[in-house]
Amino acid sequence: MSGPAGSTKAGGGAVFAFAATLIWGIQFPVAKASFAWVDAYHGTLFRYAAPTLILLCALLWREGRGALRMDRRAVQAGVLGLVGMCFSPALVLGGLTFTRPEVVAVIVATQPATTALGGWLVFGRRPGRFTLACVAFAFIGAITVITRWNPALAPSGMELVGVLMIVGGSLCWVAYTLGNPTFVGWSPLRFTTFTVVAGALGSCVLVTVLSSTGIVEPPSASQWMSALPHLLFLSLFGVLASMILWNLATARIGALNAMLFANLIPVVTFAIGFAQGYRPLPAEIVGAAMVIAALIANNLYLRMAR
Repeated sequence: MSGPAGSTKAGGGAVFAFAATLIWGIQFPVAKASFAWVDAYHGTLFRYAAPTLILLCALLWREGRGALRMDRRAVQAGVLGLVGMCFSPALVLGGLTFTRPEVVAVIVATQPATTALGGWLVFGRRPGRFTLACVAFAFIGAITVITRWNPALAPSGMELVGVLMIVGGSLCWVAYTLGNPTFVGWSPLRFTTFTVVAGALGSCVLVTVLSSTGIVEPPSASQWMSALPHLLFLSLFGVLASMILWNLATARIGALNAMLFANLIPVVTFAIGFAQGYRPLPAEIVGAAMVIAALIANNLYLRMAR
């Protein structure tokens, strides 16, 4: 698309993609701060409560009651919702309890690379050699950030458990992403609503089980109030606003172009950590740069291939 209208549309899409990326980069330090009052699992439940209600109202308004009918694919959508909207955030934020926001941001940033491997495994779409090389380079960069190539600083004990939880949560999101295109005939709003509702219900069950077994304790009213600003940001911006912004961006500039902006997530998270007084080691900076460079290179390669 060319001309002023095309430039305006592309410029607006770039702004939307950058805004979504900015929110995602901010949310990990904000979530980490909220753990001082509310555990990750109650926080996840709160995080999806408001978006669930808003999406249900939007779906009824746009598509009517018929969009809520339970057809054959509703069960599949529910399973994907549990995987992507319950297990993924619970594992990622639960893992964040034991490690640094920078680690989470870098692992999450490798999801496009992991998705390429997942597409090969599930659909038989073998990535090109250059893509595979970029995937390997990105993973080496992520390992560099996590371990800092120093046995004394490498994750161990509960920190290692946290890293493994984050990796598991990232893989859950990749599974959700790979399942999305199979819902031909469903609008993005319907698919998102079904999966978010399933994720919210799954979070209710998870929190109930963890609370009844004594693994986590229900926060008090004062704890909820102390964490409320953080949780509102994570809910209204980290889930709802970022999702709308990202969908608008991909509609205007395409998923491939939007993913270029997603590579900035670790940059935002590292910048916030630096502002808060955290000084990353050179190995962490090099590792994050490796991840970003690999993903950008692959993005440009795919663009040229198209």
